[in-house]
Amino acid sequence: MTVKVSQKGWVVIPAELRHKYNIKPGTEMHVVDYGGILSLIPASPNPIEESSGLLAGGPSLTQALLDERNKEREREK
Repeated sequence: MTVKVSQKGWVVIPAELRHKYNIKPGTEMHVVDYGGILSLIPASPNPIEESSGLLAGGPSLTQALLDERNKEREREK
């Protein structure tokens, strides 16, 4: 898919992609430069809420810290 940049620097995102990614008028987008590759990424309205549970199922970081602290206590004795 190819699009043109207007005189004002505007790029029209084709309707097919706007529907697929739920991009509506007023949607904020991040423009990211990956070393010569530009990406448009919809900004998350609530990044904290959306990242909740991201690490679920992985090792407990709290437990790892408690285990490490217990090891330190043993070494201090």
